[in-house]
Amino acid sequence: MGIPKYYELFYTFLEALRDGQKHKLNEITGYCADKFNLTEEEKNAKYPSGTNIFSNNIVGVARTYLKKAGLITSPEQSSFQITELGLQALQRGPEAMTLEYVRQLMNDYNDNDNCENEDDVTINDTADSTQSPQEAIKYAINELNSALADELLAEISVMNNYDFERLVVDLLIKMGYGTLQQNEDAVTPKSRDEGIDGFVKADRLGFDSIYTQAKKWKNDSKISTPEIQKFLGALAGKGATKGLFITTGQFTQGARDFVKKQLNHKIVLIDGRELANYMIEYNLGVTTVTTYAIKRIDSDYFAIDN
Repeated sequence: MGIPKYYELFYTFLEALRDGQKHKLNEITGYCADKFNLTEEEKNAKYPSGTNIFSNNIVGVARTYLKKAGLITSPEQSSFQITELGLQALQRGPEAMTLEYVRQLMNDYNDNDNCENEDDVTINDTADSTQSPQEAIKYAINELNSALADELLAEISVMNNYDFERLVVDLLIKMGYGTLQQNEDAVTPKSRDEGIDGFVKADRLGFDSIYTQAKKWKNDSKISTPEIQKFLGALAGKGATKGLFITTGQFTQGARDFVKKQLNHKIVLIDGRELANYMIEYNLGVTTVTTYAIKRIDSDYFAIDN
């Protein structure tokens, strides 16, 4: 039968979760491999980089699509559970579980205000023969990063609150806000935080500081205007004008609109997906597995002197 395409795995992935219970990803992967009668050679096949083709790529991309479509959820680290919508999709049968159907569900899921930022849930069209090699590479990187962002959020979900607050400060340092030595006391003890979880020095000389609020909530939690108003009050109490509110949940449009109206304070909101994307961009909690160099002809070398 051979290794299936990721979109051929949609129905089988859901089928592995049919009982409504939470299942580990490796359990789901094994179920799918058995359903497609994969040989040991096919199960263990790897790209030149060493990445497993089936478990790391095919299953990973299928999982990302299904989650973005609202068909599955991830209640615990590396565990997945079918949703009510997923059970309804199963009843349609394997023939109806097409790539077009899942994409439509993704669009419907986003239109229902389940995410504030359209870019957070957009997955590029599948690679095909009309794409240039560069476009295919970009597509693959986007798919891998989308799956990696999900994994990062799963890891963050099991951190304690203090470690999460420390992660936020580490990210800001990675982004260029001071050094670790300057910000070694950046996380505020809970007993005296006064609505502020931490702060970082915005410049090397320490003339300005950015105060932070870090809330580790469920990925689908909605942070509304009252929470931002509390943070604004905490900033005022510190005599501060700059604040960063980071959460693993999502901000309502009302909260984002409220921030835009603040003329005397600069407040930046970062939700869970944005946080994961920043961690990938600034190499926090992730490591580079393989680097590919794209080369072109050196015209200068072949130029003929006149």
